[in-house]
Formats: sequence, C-alpha cells, structure tokens
Amino acid sequence: MDEFAVIDGRRVNLGVAARDFKYYIFDWDDNILHMPTRIYMEKLDDDGRWVPTSVSTGTFALVRSDEARYRLPLVGGREAAFRDFQDDPDAGTADSAFIRDTRAALARVAAGEPAGPSFKTLRKTLREGRIFAIVTARGHASETIRDAVRIFIDTVLTPDEREEMMTNLRGYRHCFDKVDRFGTDEEELDYFLSMCRYHAVTSPDFKEKLSSDSDFGSRFADATSAQKPELAKEFAIRDFVEHLFRTLRRTGGVGAHQVAVGFSDDDVGNVKAVSDYIRRELASRFGCCKFVVYDTSDPELVSGRKVTVSGQLDLPGF
Repeated sequence: MDEFAVIDGRRVNLGVAARDFKYYIFDWDDNILHMPTRIYMEKLDDDGRWVPTSVSTGTFALVRSDEARYRLPLVGGREAAFRDFQDDPDAGTADSAFIRDTRAALARVAAGEPAGPSFKTLRKTLREGRIFAIVTARGHASETIRDAVRIFIDTVLTPDEREEMMTNLRGYRHCFDKVDRFGTDEEELDYFLSMCRYHAVTSPDFKEKLSSDSDFGSRFADATSAQKPELAKEFAIRDFVEHLFRTLRRTGGVGAHQVAVGFSDDDVGNVKAVSDYIRRELASRFGCCKFVVYDTSDPELVSGRKVTVSGQLDLPGF
C-alpha cells in the first residue's frame, strides 16, 4: 500500500519499500512501438530473378528464415540490409534514424494507431519507477536507445503520471539508497535511467563486450548469421539479470522481496531461444527469481502469450 511523506520538500512514496520486485526486459520494434524503419533485402520473383525489396521489422521476423525466397543483398550484405538500424557517425543523436522513427511511431500512436503489445507495460514500468532493460537487434549506441526512452517519457506520460513516477523514484532512493536530500527532477530521472540497461546487440560496442566474454565469445564466433541475434539477446539478458542482482545485493533487496523478471519479444525465434536459455542456465543460477517470457508475435493477443519459464511466485500483474 502506498504511503506518502514529504522529505526535503518533495513528495516521496515510502510504500515502495513493501512492493514486490518486478522487472522487465523489452524488445523495442513491434513490441513497444511499430517503427517505420525498413530492412532492405532481395526477393525471388516469379521469373526467378532476385529483385530489391524492403520489409518491415514484423515481416522480417517471418521471412528471415525463408532463404528460398528472401536473402540479404549480395552487395553490402547485412550492413546494407540494416543500414537504417545503425547510428550515422556524422549525425548527432537528435538526427539519428532511431530517434526520428521513434518520434514518428509515437505520433501515429497519438493519432489513434495501435501501439506495440508491450507499450502499456513500459508505460506502467516507468510510472512505477522500476528498473528495466531494452534489448533490441538494432545497432545503435546505448545512449541513442536511452534518449528514445526519454522521448517516450516526455511524449507518453501525462503530467500526473510523471509526478507519480518521480514520487516513486524518490521513494526508492530514500528507502534503498538512504537518500534524504534529492536532486532536481531531471537529476533524479537521469539517475534512474542510468540504472537501466540499453542493449542494441548489433552495435560495435556491444559486439566487443560479447566477444570478450569467456562463455559467449566463442559461441558467438561459431554461430550462424541467423543464430547470432538470438545468442546476443541471451547475453544481454544475462547482463541485465546480473546487474539487477548486484543492485539488489547493494540495497539489501535480495532475500527480503520476491523477485521476478519478465522478457517480451515479438520474434518467436528469440522467444524460444531465450526461454531455452533461461531454463538451461539462468533458472539454476538465480533460483530465487521467477522468469516469465511474453510471446507478443500474435497481434490478436493484446498483451502476448505468457509463459512462466521458471519459478512459481504468484506476483499480481506478472
């Protein structure tokens, strides 16, 4: 139950200390937002010719394994196909294709078009001030993904929802970081966003981190092109869960609260790979944690198909 106090002249929700610990890992494209970004491929036509075509991220999830009819461009390969999924080194963050497409996707939602199946969950996660991760197959810098989340906050949250978020963030800071004097709202929001993770798994920085890992490095080097995105997401998820438990140990949360981590993705291949990885490795390593996977590939299911991969904790809304 929420319990409010005024500390350092700010409204603080002390009730967060009694909350269960629920955290989320979100894919971005077609899970949070339907982005207008296109993937450039070649398709076999009826005359047996490979012709240029572009597909949405949702379509790509369906055709990427259909090697008989779709392929990456012979000239340029994967880099050419996903050229709009990388940061332009000569452009500033504000001019990033990802930022531009995020603004466009949010404008369409504001105009009444449907958002992704996890849109509302991210909105609720932000309102409640819960740590989260964005894990996407894109190749943008972490700072670019974080800036897109900030745009989401500024665009989607109402003034009342933003105040709810700040009240909760100050509550977590007071109850777990033992803070009695707060920064400005901007400073506290920046601190919260710095606690979250933003992994674009085809970015150069992420690939370097993955390749240097003693476990994943060799597996990634030997993986096929189709397997690499799934393997990279597994690594990103492990990184977030490790970061999460380090944070909980630092603040005294481990053992005192129920812990659950949810992962949502619209790509059935990623869903299966992540589910198998959780069962195979994470479930035994983090036995006190409940892992839930949401398959959001079916547009007929508003919030996706929920699969409890491990753990039996009955957490409301999870």
